[in-house]
Amino acid sequence: MSEFSALYQDYAPDVYRFALYLSGRHADAEDITAETFARLWASSEPIAMATVKGYLFTIARHLFLQGLRKRSRDDALDEDLRDPSAGPERQAEHSESLRQVLKELQRLPETSRSALLMRAVDGIAYEEIARALGISLAAVKVKIHRARLALVGLRDA
Repeated sequence: MSEFSALYQDYAPDVYRFALYLSGRHADAEDITAETFARLWASSEPIAMATVKGYLFTIARHLFLQGLRKRSRDDALDEDLRDPSAGPERQAEHSESLRQVLKELQRLPETSRSALLMRAVDGIAYEEIARALGISLAAVKVKIHRARLALVGLRDA
């Protein structure tokens, strides 16, 4: 039996148990154990610790920590950390809706369109809109109401 095989026979159960206690997962412990011995076999450096077991546990621990760092980068984002902006599909839907609304706005008479935009977008008071457009307060309210109904009809269609 080779020296490496003897080391594996003697220490693999201990390395596996150590890795299992670190990771809490059998699959991870198996991977860590296999990689630990692969690194031992590939190493051209002499064992730099007082015991082979200590050296193997050091390798196993480093592998475990590397796995943790990698997993922390790969973990899904919490809902609180997700980008609140709409994704491409949602943006496309919004773009199409916006195009339809803009098209419908263009069908409205200019005075109605102006009144609606002044009120809805800029929050200008009805009285100020009436002065700006040179129409009565009642006419402004009617124009805004009818323009909204026209746009609601588009949404329901």
